Amino acid sequence: MTQDSVTHVTANNAHEDEHAQGKGSLGPILCWAVVFADIGTSVYYTPGILFQSVQGLAGFFVFLTMAVFVLLTLKYAEVTHRFPQGGGVVTVAGQALNPWFGALGGMFILVDYFLTAAISSLSGLTYFSVVFPAIGPYVLWITIGIIILLGILNWIGISESAKVSLAGAVIAFISDLAILFTVFTHLSFSQFLVLIEKMFASHALTPEALLAGFAGSFLAFSGLESISQLSPVMRAPRKKTASWALFFVVITIGITSPLLTILSTNLLPVAAADPVKSQQIISLLAGHWGNIVLQTEVAISASALLVFACNTAIIGSYHVFMALSRMEFLPSFILDRNKLRGTPHYSIALATGIPVAVLIIVWGNINILGDMYAFGLLGAFTLTCLSLDIVRTREWRKALRILHHKQQDGNLASEERNAARELTSLHDLQASDTPDPAKETAPAPNGLAPIGGGMSVVQKTRGLWFKIDFSLGVLTTLLVAVAWSTNLVTKPLATVFGGSVALLGMVIAYINYRSSQKSGRVPVPVVVRRVEERLPDCVLAVLLAKSKNNDAIIRAAINDSEESRPVVFLYIGEHKPRETAPRMMEIVDPYLEDQKAKESFGKAESLAIKTKVPTRRYIYLQAQPDIVAQVWQKLRPRDTIIAAEDNEQFQDINPDRIRYETTPEGKVAHLLKRW
Repeated sequence: MTQDSVTHVTANNAHEDEHAQGKGSLGPILCWAVVFADIGTSVYYTPGILFQSVQGLAGFFVFLTMAVFVLLTLKYAEVTHRFPQGGGVVTVAGQALNPWFGALGGMFILVDYFLTAAISSLSGLTYFSVVFPAIGPYVLWITIGIIILLGILNWIGISESAKVSLAGAVIAFISDLAILFTVFTHLSFSQFLVLIEKMFASHALTPEALLAGFAGSFLAFSGLESISQLSPVMRAPRKKTASWALFFVVITIGITSPLLTILSTNLLPVAAADPVKSQQIISLLAGHWGNIVLQTEVAISASALLVFACNTAIIGSYHVFMALSRMEFLPSFILDRNKLRGTPHYSIALATGIPVAVLIIVWGNINILGDMYAFGLLGAFTLTCLSLDIVRTREWRKALRILHHKQQDGNLASEERNAARELTSLHDLQASDTPDPAKETAPAPNGLAPIGGGMSVVQKTRGLWFKIDFSLGVLTTLLVAVAWSTNLVTKPLATVFGGSVALLGMVIAYINYRSSQKSGRVPVPVVVRRVEERLPDCVLAVLLAKSKNNDAIIRAAINDSEESRPVVFLYIGEHKPRETAPRMMEIVDPYLEDQKAKESFGKAESLAIKTKVPTRRYIYLQAQPDIVAQVWQKLRPRDTIIAAEDNEQFQDINPDRIRYETTPEGKVAHLLKRW
């Protein structure tokens, strides 16, 4: 099923940001804290893992990859404000390509989360063994116990707090700065330059080594994807919040990660080569020229933050499981909640059980875990970048179509006058009775506000920054794809593990999808999009949440499509304000939680398949004043079908005539209009 045949539109609800303005919303500093608490932990295990393959050049490769990381943050900031329902790669890939790619992205990010939980928890306990060496022989089993304990805490329903992340992130950043200050009080700048010179002199930098090191060092930046999962709890305006948060992330990571990797792997090469000490190397670096107090503090703070990152990965995992289940790709039992605590126990069990199984399979070997990490992380990065490029390309093409219409109409005036005419709101467009292609707004995949706060697609794409940003975005996609492709070859274990998990997940998704179809519950993959294009010859079927005649409307719409007219099914769901703010990492999509809407769309899709309706679209909006009239004015359908008993509710629709039809399921009204 293609994107053009199935469309999902979320409401442009005036209260869309109610929860974002409440106490639970996260500003730039708290968003930075959550992301840094994830990315910032990578420096504790990345130097040791990278040293096994590139030796002293580990820091150079982290510094090299830092440039791509900066480009990635630009794309993830855009993903965050374009898709406020969260979901990251699941949502953006489903929007840009089709829902099956969204499912594939979900499998990639699950692989990433599983290994994040395993590596972070194991590394955390390894750092803790610096303070209590006696636990060294039992690190694996204690790690497994910690993961199980985190699973139990999530089952109980203890929420993760951004304020706790802030405390941990600030302590970790200050600790990193303290280490750098201590080292550079003993190491002059000229000595540091000599250290860099020796690093390159003792290691050959062949093209093969350059590619392998570049690809492997992305491990240092794992955790960036968490910013896109924070969209539902991010303070409005999201674009500003995400941009500032990621700016702080770039600055803090840029100051700490490359330098700590360079210093630890070149000042302590013996420790970096040791299987155990390499996973304590930042703490050992703190004690190299510092004292036992700093070494102990770094070990404890690193341990706590790594365990916290493990918990974040578990939370992210079970929310992705639930989203894929709501999309009909995974079995419905994943959504079951226990009667005692009201938490999704099966989803939580999977999110904790799989990392435990991975740890046992590799027998606690963190270097093997590091090699396995590459597949899901870079797969998710690549798919996200590619999907965003596709969305931007569609905007560019739409701008060209608008300009073409303007030229045909002879309305191509000066650039200043065009800009003034194009600065129009969605409400003005929907209320207008005269078609004017020049006034079309940019597609807003999040279904909320026009891109740029009212800026038209023409203005957006004709600006110099759009062209620069677009070019940098394509370059970013190519670089990330090169890194992923390289790791597919150089890290066969990652390819086997990640590929197997993703393939198994997609097989389960296909079986579950087909099972739903055979049971008569045809899933409708829904792509989030605003009502953008007119369909003046279409049939609009209006389905209401409380209506008893939805089946009759569906049947009448399908029968009315025999003249090969497009059919648009519009479902108006009940607007139910959330009693509580969304949780961190939660994917918030009203449609996925509206079972009645999914059932109605499923019936429509099943009947449309049987009768071979060529073009059909599915629009989901939450109830608000005049919403049906706005869609009617925008689409300009020839026939609008409603329940006869609901005719009085749609006084704002002004048809040329009304025709009533009696069906076995009930009586419907056809509101006919020749535009």
